[in-house]
Amino acid sequence: MIGLNKKTTYRKKNSFMNDFTKNMAQALFNQDKVNDFLRKEIQTAVNQLLEAELTAFLGYDPYAKSGWNSGNSRNGIYYRKVDTQFGQIEIQVPRDRNGEFHQHTLPDYKQHSDVLESMIIKLYAKGVTTREIADLIEKMYGSHYSPAQVSNISKQMIPKVEAYHKRKLSDRFFCVYLDATYLPLCRETFEREAVYIAIGIRPNGHKEVIDYCIAPSENVEVWTEMLQNMRSRGLKQVELFLSDGVVGMKTALAKTYPKAHFQRCLVHVMRNICNKVRVDDRETIMNDFKQRFIGSLTRQPLYKLFMHSMTNGTRHTIMSLGI
Repeated sequence: MIGLNKKTTYRKKNSFMNDFTKNMAQALFNQDKVNDFLRKEIQTAVNQLLEAELTAFLGYDPYAKSGWNSGNSRNGIYYRKVDTQFGQIEIQVPRDRNGEFHQHTLPDYKQHSDVLESMIIKLYAKGVTTREIADLIEKMYGSHYSPAQVSNISKQMIPKVEAYHKRKLSDRFFCVYLDATYLPLCRETFEREAVYIAIGIRPNGHKEVIDYCIAPSENVEVWTEMLQNMRSRGLKQVELFLSDGVVGMKTALAKTYPKAHFQRCLVHVMRNICNKVRVDDRETIMNDFKQRFIGSLTRQPLYKLFMHSMTNGTRHTIMSLGI
């Protein structure tokens, strides 16, 4: 019976490791990861803007005494779905008691806005000044509200934007995923700029956007500044960084998180391969690449960290990459 139990245990462990390699490969080849996080951030920001817009319209904050006997008040919300380039978002549109409030954050009777996500990303970008925030708010609402009301919307949004980039971080993340996505951002004209984003996974499996910023192109100086900012906000330990092949990335990580492992993201490797082969050959080559990667997984830092986490009771952490 003892021998049978050992064999059964081995089979279960081997089966689990096969599942692990599949889940890990799926996670690393998931190209929708960044889009999903940006979608959630845009949804939160739009809801904040709508609440700020209603506050400016009514002339008083929620629960403020100045709103008593004002002749109008908040009256709940209704839900609306809007399509963005990152996926569909669900918006909570606030209402007033008198039915006089007409929001101007979203276009009427349309399920998609050509400039909404661009404006939101620029509004919440790291390093944006209060003057730039005010200018963005003016562009969005200046033709609909008085200067005083536009100023009130700006005053409500500035602390939210600043708090987002200055908020205290957890002191430890299991994994941090660094990526730069090129998006068409509306300035005087539509220009493609790099949106740098850092996504963290805590030891308990919780995932969050740590920070993001905008720059004309991807370079290691921007990443270095972002990493230093993460450390100054309380993030002291990261087990693993995943990123593309930016020149100097390992050097930047060595200065800020010298004990962290680094692994190049396989999504970027696959993209580079696809760009160098014929279209007809891509599927065959990609399937072969995935099989070879899974077969060599035991030699990767990711696998070694997983085995270490097994001994510390945090097996679910690494699996959360594929959630």
